[in-house]
Amino acid sequence: MDDEQRDDDQVEDDRSILEEGLLQNEGSRQYTGDGSVDIKGRPVLKHNTGNWKACPFILSTECCERLAYYGIATNLVTYLTHKLNEGNVAAARNVTTWQGTCYLTPLIGAVLADAYWGRYWTIAVFSTIYFIGMCTLSLSASIPALKPAECVGSVCPSATPAQYAVFFFGLYLIALGTGGIKPCVSSFGADQFDDTDPSERIRKGSFFNWFYFSINIGALVSSSLIVWVQDNAGWGLGFGIPALFMGIAIASFFSGTPLYRFQKPGGSPLTRMCQVLVASFRKRNLSVPEDSTLLYEIQDKNSAIEGSRKLDHSNELKCLDKASVLSVADTESGVVINPWKLCTVTQVEELKILIRMFPIWATGIVFSAVYAQMSTMFVEQGMMMDTTIGSFTIPPASLSTFDVISVIFWVPIYDRVIVPIARTFTGKERGFSELQRMGIGLFISVLCMSAAAVVEIKRLQLARELGLTDQDVAVPLSIFWQIPQYFLLGAAEIFTFIGQLEFFYDQSPDAMRSLCSALSLLTTSLGNYLSSFILTIVTYLTTKGGKAGWIPDNLNEGHLDYFFWLLAGLSFLNMVVYVVCAKKYKQKKAS
Repeated sequence: MDDEQRDDDQVEDDRSILEEGLLQNEGSRQYTGDGSVDIKGRPVLKHNTGNWKACPFILSTECCERLAYYGIATNLVTYLTHKLNEGNVAAARNVTTWQGTCYLTPLIGAVLADAYWGRYWTIAVFSTIYFIGMCTLSLSASIPALKPAECVGSVCPSATPAQYAVFFFGLYLIALGTGGIKPCVSSFGADQFDDTDPSERIRKGSFFNWFYFSINIGALVSSSLIVWVQDNAGWGLGFGIPALFMGIAIASFFSGTPLYRFQKPGGSPLTRMCQVLVASFRKRNLSVPEDSTLLYEIQDKNSAIEGSRKLDHSNELKCLDKASVLSVADTESGVVINPWKLCTVTQVEELKILIRMFPIWATGIVFSAVYAQMSTMFVEQGMMMDTTIGSFTIPPASLSTFDVISVIFWVPIYDRVIVPIARTFTGKERGFSELQRMGIGLFISVLCMSAAAVVEIKRLQLARELGLTDQDVAVPLSIFWQIPQYFLLGAAEIFTFIGQLEFFYDQSPDAMRSLCSALSLLTTSLGNYLSSFILTIVTYLTTKGGKAGWIPDNLNEGHLDYFFWLLAGLSFLNMVVYVVCAKKYKQKKAS
């Protein structure tokens, strides 16, 4: 009987331990598992924070901010030439310089967000700077003393230095403001979904789709309504409406504060990368042990880097592992660990991840060069086509609206139709992996440039048949033949640009997500530079010996189709390189 009693007691104890463990496990599921906290730094409950409850505030913030940005950018060259009375070259240079700055400043905002302030406070501070810039710009276009006098006949007085100063002060405050918002908003939105929860991971994939959708809604309103207001109702109102929407964006963002999940800043990522390089160089003569568990890592459950999970050791780039090798000096008792001499495995893996991501990042530059044609060569091609419908004339640049419409059309189709179908074949929770999604977009970009080349072949053929080769006049071919290339470009965006957003968020180290988002934005800037470089080389080579070249002032005697085929070929080679790099890419493994 004593033995039976002891067995019953043991069973009862085991059951109590099991029930207690299950209760603890159930309690842990109530909280996020990715280290997110509320605004006061406390662990957050899943059911009343983050997820889609918080996202409407973030999506509306992005939509209003993009409306404000494109409300300035879309028609800026017109204001510079018609109101500040700048020449075409000076105005174009000022616009491209400003837009280039808008894609470089995100590096500043990203470092501040990851290292010191966190994404929420970085967005808050830079949004305020952005709003001040918008108001300054509106005042410069409204107050008579801050803008040049109207033209009298053909005499147009130039802006005074003070008028220039006020206008460009506001313009570059906006450029600085975008630097704190661009790299942080998408990452902050994705932070609302717990990486350790499979169901929330699926919803996060949908968030990136609708995030890009909201960007294009803002762009569509700006390129139509706001531009019309600026041209017909005045620039004071035309700049004032975007300023108002920027104020709405700030109000929307702060309204969601009680629902947000926050990731703690982990210190300067640039400093941590330098520490790995210095420590591995100092220990270059040491051997890396075969057993990776002998490499240095703190024993706590959490990483030594604030706001970051531990990263598993990977076998490539072993030279960097030397930064984690424990030397005799490191193991001496009482010695405080110096991060410039000894780094954790997680810190080393952060740098390895960035190096592994680099080839994937680089292939995005060529895609951005193709995307840049929408506002350059596509417009010039359209100017040499029939732009009339009855008595109405279509501005060639307005066809970019079809790109926006394409994006707005494809986002719900992709999210609600393509993903569920793809999921049944691939078994992946998001239908396609981020790498597969970007690869599909690169393939569509080849089709886009091919379509543009085919349209140009048809246009040139018609010009020859009608004897218009030597005349700088439009060919009677409807500009609506350009719609397929714009529509394909929009589809390519849905796959590549949104795939990039997902990839750089998911694969980046937890404490470097803003920085990696900024690097993905940098491909847009570098793509524009690459497009200019290709154009310069092509012009130089094809105009030798007094030839007209591929892209002369009179496109009827040129071969713009060759230029489009060249970009299609480069895009195809870029896609091949991408496929090779994507196959070799090793996914991040976090604890």
